[in-house]
Order: sequence, then C-alpha cells, then structure tokens
Amino acid sequence: MITHLRIDNRLIHGQVAVTWKNHIGADKIIVTNDKVAADPIQQMALPLAARESTVLVVSVADCIQYAKDHPEETMFVIAKFPADALEILKSGVEVKDVNVGNAAPIAGTDYVMVDKSIAVTKEDAAIYRQIAEMRGGKLISHLTPANEPNDFLKMLNDSGL
Repeated sequence: MITHLRIDNRLIHGQVAVTWKNHIGADKIIVTNDKVAADPIQQMALPLAARESTVLVVSVADCIQYAKDHPEETMFVIAKFPADALEILKSGVEVKDVNVGNAAPIAGTDYVMVDKSIAVTKEDAAIYRQIAEMRGGKLISHLTPANEPNDFLKMLNDSGL
C-alpha cells in the first residue's frame, strides 16, 4: 500500500530521505515521474540521495503497477508534480495519506507562492482541487513531521488560486 504520497518537485532531499521515511516507517521510497524515470543521471543520483534506503525511480504507470503487485509493502511515494499524484489516485491504488510538500518555482511559468516553499500555477491549483475532491474534500501541506499540517485548499484560496 502507498502509505504516504508526497507531491514534491525537489524529489529526494534531507526532509524526505531521513525525516519522512523514518516517520512513515516505509519499506522503500518510490520516486515517480515519466521524465525523471527516463533520465539515466536521475536514475543513478536519486538513490544516492537516500542512503541506506531502497529507492525506485519509475514512471507513473510503473509506480501504479508496482503498488498493485506489492500491496503488502509500506511505500513512500514521491510524485514530482500534482498531475503525477492525480494519475496514481485515479488508478484506484490504495493511498493512505496525500501531502503537498515542496514545489519550487519553475522558470517560465506563471506561478503564485502560496507558502514560502510552494509555487502553484492555475493549472496546478485545478489539479490539487481534483485531488482534494478524491480525498473527501481535504488536502494537506505538511513540510516535516515536526511541523503542523496546513489546509492546502485554504492556502490556495488565500492566495487567490
């Protein structure tokens, strides 16, 4: 089962590799995004960023298939973009928690900073709302287990998205 699905375009970094994985008690970290999975440098580098952890770097379709084939595993999935997370949720795979993590601004996009570490475009906001709808109308942003979770829909609304 996907115990924790984090949307974080920075992928694996200190918060993820140590804090979240240990907090969740995950068997492995799965990074999912089609372009990242096709990049041999990222295939090599991302597992190095999470020392002492099993890391898979796979396409969204392969992530979905892996989750279906290994329901007994405790998986921590990091989706690069909200669209990746939405595709996973639409697949019907069991997902316990969904969390909006970091979203660094992407050059050339028209984004709004909804928090100091989360940039959102209008297109992303629409996808986040779809995710929330699939999750009973709720979506949180929880940067680290030590922080309090925030209502991400409220953050979007307060930012004019």
